[in-house]
Amino acid sequence: MAVAIGHATRRILVIEDERDIAELIALHLADLPASVTLANDGPGGLQLALQQTWDAIVLDIRLPGLNGLDLCREVRAQASHVPILMLTARSGELDRVLGLELGADDYLTKPFSVLELQARVKALLRRSAVTAARTAEAAAQKLSHIEQGRLKVDRVQRRAWLAGAEIVLTPREFDLLWHFVQHPGRVFTRTELLADVWGHGHDGYDHTVNSHINRLRSKLGDEREEAAFIHTVWGVGYRFEVAA
Repeated sequence: MAVAIGHATRRILVIEDERDIAELIALHLADLPASVTLANDGPGGLQLALQQTWDAIVLDIRLPGLNGLDLCREVRAQASHVPILMLTARSGELDRVLGLELGADDYLTKPFSVLELQARVKALLRRSAVTAARTAEAAAQKLSHIEQGRLKVDRVQRRAWLAGAEIVLTPREFDLLWHFVQHPGRVFTRTELLADVWGHGHDGYDHTVNSHINRLRSKLGDEREEAAFIHTVWGVGYRFEVAA
């Protein structure tokens, strides 16, 4: 049986057969905030772990039907990179070692403090977010073209179109645009853009980025703020967003 608690975007699966402990964990993890789903046995927990996407899994070792070590092994066999926090008995040193060898990211011994539980899971969630961002970036790098609203950019042809009309771009303007369309919503400082687009060995100045941004905006028809793709984040840098 699975029970869901909370409505946040981060999703945590707790597999724990002791009801009081499971509900205590769910109550405090929901404060992170996170949406927490409970499973009270090994087979049900494994099914949920493999069928849905999770930002973290809290897994007890002693479970009916399928123990946590075997469950962890099965999850990792599916090439899942979801962070796993194992719950073990204080005397279960061998279990902790086996859990880490089977792919668990961390462990917590019972009884544990609520604050330590929250801190450990927060660390796993940060790791999960970094992994997801890197995976998305790697996938974007493999794309031959990206479409963002009325804008289409083809990396192989090094060409771009706005509402079907081709935009004539210099090589550096294209590199800058391709970098932006891979990371919609992300804010880049001028220093980051210099490093990512011009290269770490480039010794240019902020005005190099500014001038290219201005020319790219003009070619994207960004004179009107409501139509803008590239937005200035004052005091920080620039952000790419899809125009309405």
